[in-house]
Amino acid sequence: MDAAQVKAWEARCTEEQPPACRAACPLRVDARAMAEATAAGDLAGAFAIYTTVVPFPAILSRVCDHPCETACRRAEAGGAVRIRALERACVEEAYGTRRRTVRKAYKAKRIAIVGAGLAGLTAASDLATKGHTVTVHEADAQALETLRHDHDEATLPHAVLDAEIAGLLALGVTLRCRSRIAAGDGPLGLETLIAENDAVLLSIGPGPAKAFAGALALGPSGRLVVDAETRATGRPKVFASGLHDGGEENRSAIAATSDGRRAAASIERFLQGASLTAARDDTAGTCLYVNVAAQAPRPPVVASFPDGVYSRAEAVAEAARCFPCRCLECVKACAYLARYGGYPKRYVREIYNNDSIVMGNRKANRMIDSCTLCGLCETLCPNDLAMGDVCLEARRSMVRRGKMPPSHHDFALRDMAFARSAEVTLARHQPGHAESAVAFFPGCQLAGSSPDHVARVYSHLCDRLPGGVGLMLDCCGAPAHWAGRETLDAEVRDGLVATWERLGRPELITACATCLVRLREVHPEMRVRSLWPLLAELGWPEGPRVASGRPLAIHDPCPARHDVVAQRAVRDLAARLGLAVHELGGAEHTTCCGFGGLVTFANREVADAIVDRRIGESDDDYLVWCAMCRDSFARRGKRAVHLLDLAFPPPDAGGDADPAARPDPGFSGRRDNRRRLRIRLARELWGEEPAATTDDPAPACTLIIEPAVRADMERKLILEEDVARVVAQAEASGAKLKDRTTGRTVASARLGSLTCWVEYDVVPAGVVVHRAYGHRMTVEAKS
Repeated sequence: MDAAQVKAWEARCTEEQPPACRAACPLRVDARAMAEATAAGDLAGAFAIYTTVVPFPAILSRVCDHPCETACRRAEAGGAVRIRALERACVEEAYGTRRRTVRKAYKAKRIAIVGAGLAGLTAASDLATKGHTVTVHEADAQALETLRHDHDEATLPHAVLDAEIAGLLALGVTLRCRSRIAAGDGPLGLETLIAENDAVLLSIGPGPAKAFAGALALGPSGRLVVDAETRATGRPKVFASGLHDGGEENRSAIAATSDGRRAAASIERFLQGASLTAARDDTAGTCLYVNVAAQAPRPPVVASFPDGVYSRAEAVAEAARCFPCRCLECVKACAYLARYGGYPKRYVREIYNNDSIVMGNRKANRMIDSCTLCGLCETLCPNDLAMGDVCLEARRSMVRRGKMPPSHHDFALRDMAFARSAEVTLARHQPGHAESAVAFFPGCQLAGSSPDHVARVYSHLCDRLPGGVGLMLDCCGAPAHWAGRETLDAEVRDGLVATWERLGRPELITACATCLVRLREVHPEMRVRSLWPLLAELGWPEGPRVASGRPLAIHDPCPARHDVVAQRAVRDLAARLGLAVHELGGAEHTTCCGFGGLVTFANREVADAIVDRRIGESDDDYLVWCAMCRDSFARRGKRAVHLLDLAFPPPDAGGDADPAARPDPGFSGRRDNRRRLRIRLARELWGEEPAATTDDPAPACTLIIEPAVRADMERKLILEEDVARVVAQAEASGAKLKDRTTGRTVASARLGSLTCWVEYDVVPAGVVVHRAYGHRMTVEAKS
């Protein structure tokens, strides 16, 4: 896989972008995680999250000007979450549980900080926790004098300030009050500090720095000239925080804390000899997509205590108002994406890593092959990220490298080969015509699910369309495409083009939405149209109908999610049949039936989850216009009726016919239906008898299979004709075993890449099959 393309895919997913509240916070407090913990009643956990980035929680939870609340997206649906009040509630609940640890520095350094405001003390806290020796010089009689002056005792009690200072001192920080630093080389001179320490931070507040004139560069206002990004002055070893030329004119507590942290980070880099500017994550803002329209408005919780302080119960209730802000639009709609507990950006990286493995286990193979390639994620994604494109490219890469697990797609590709074999394919002009203006291409799934519909729709088209209507019974090659088999896919396309050209390049009419997409990619001059708008033009044939007295929920096939013309035609055709139809969330957001992308064969659990989610959206019968969708729903017990079931009922259908109860024919049944359709049409329309083929025909054998055994065979992808071959070979060769416990005969045969085992009994009426299973190991006879 191309690394640049992978990065482009990753960049489209916004899930790892911070929520707006965190992006707006100068300290990047994870308010979303705090709200989630608080809503769960874990205020201590929320406090732990808060203190990972907040050095003085008891102070900031009282006086922060909370820019996070201004950015909160909940403001668009009832009012912003009261984040500072939640922080205060967490501090009140768990402040006594805080444990601050000091890491041992690789090489501890001496750092002097001038100024004991929030910026200076934040830098002291950050550097001390990294193991450095920090001394803070303060000209006033006590630290945090500005906060004491700016806030009354009720808002910010001095006891709170003193407790936070005590916690700082417990880290090993030395605080020297009434220690005024000036220029010069005296005991309290700047030059002395520079000489005796490895780094010096000046955090001297908003006033002019005339005391350092001559030692450091000053701006026109008399303030220190400092690099806005790194807080470095022009003097080696000397940094500055707080207000200075180029800084914000802001006495905000949160801004001062952030400024001190930025300076501390630069000092740490300087001490390590690292770049002061490289890889600094200072970018504010976020492009996280949040579907606020889907959220019901909820007003903020009113605090019962003075000054807006929440009780524990009130904090839990207020935190529950947080959405929380996430995108996950695709994950919420897709059972496959939800299955693996992540989101597209993470999946893209896992898939790329899986593809890049030279030696070792590729643990993401099944995940890659579990995507239906339906395109729903691309439709929902605000940046059009298509996981189908990612997975398809990964599959192609796996095939090229010989790393695709054979078991994932072998059955589907063998079934496609059968659908393209001489037993099934047929290409003819309409009887009595030497050329075809159009040709009907029903697709292999409609032929396998309901062959009578193919015959009757073809007859209807022949009756209504001039110029000759040809017939092409074939497969569009979707399984090869979905499996990432580029060479096989090209072979199928070449075969389709050759057949189309033999018929004189007619316009193709297809009943299958997947075939419509695939055939349009086969040849630039191949004209293809959907059957459904054409039927809307021609009208239904005269004749009996099957009435549906039940309300029907209409399901659109995923390849047709953007085919508005076909969607409208289907609904128009349904209305002409008098059907009461309602939508399942709209055609654009339709989901896959689980067959797309060959997921049924690679990961049956995911395929079933996809189907079950869709059929759980309504208790009504489903109206479909895709044969595979109908069969997939029927397989999972959902009543579903194909539109053609109602317009072309069986000739012997009575007034009480119930086409929605038609069972899934299964893989064996679909094979038989395709084979019989070809024989029937060749005989009835062109007077041709089936010729012997070069394929290995299934032996004539009457199999007696109980429904439970048949269902197990279907789940294990064991065909009835495979079972018949195993039995025939065993009975002819005598290569079989007898189970002494049950008395049953046990035999196996290698069928392509599959070794198929059958437990059976031969009875006068035929062969009773008790069990069948398969594996890919080769069993060699011992000589």
